[in-house]
Amino acid sequence: MKDTQKKEHISVAKVVELIGSSPDSWEEAAANAVEAAAQTIRNIKGVDVMRCTAKVENNKIVEYRAVVKIAFMVERE
Repeated sequence: MKDTQKKEHISVAKVVELIGSSPDSWEEAAANAVEAAAQTIRNIKGVDVMRCTAKVENNKIVEYRAVVKIAFMVERE
């Protein structure tokens, strides 16, 4: 196989870190992060939930937050 043919089969992914939020759950917070990313990023292939946190007011959780890393394929010409 020639060098030019080998390069055509190489995939490159990029990862961005985001924080999603939801008033209802950590799962929804992560889904909201992916949904927001999809508005400007194509070819999303995976999400890794790094950690979950929450905002608390008056001893109750009022906002769930999910810190996520979103992986997507780099497009080549």
